[in-house]
Amino acid sequence: MKDVKVLGPGCKRCQTTAEMVQAEADKLGVAITLEKVTDYAAIAGYGIAATPGIVVDGKVVHAGGLPKAADIDAWLA
Repeated sequence: MKDVKVLGPGCKRCQTTAEMVQAEADKLGVAITLEKVTDYAAIAGYGIAATPGIVVDGKVVHAGGLPKAADIDAWLA
């Protein structure tokens, strides 16, 4: 099971990113735990300045803007 965190203040882009990650996981049949991190101190702790950010199994894989579906597939594989 992959541990995925979406980092951001809860804006529309952050919500869309979380939905995209869940949709790709469902499509691939990959079990994930999806957590939305909205606390600014926690987000800063990951070292990103632009949101939304994505952390997979403790590693920052994306920061700023909406990710591409192909990239999400690669991160979850």
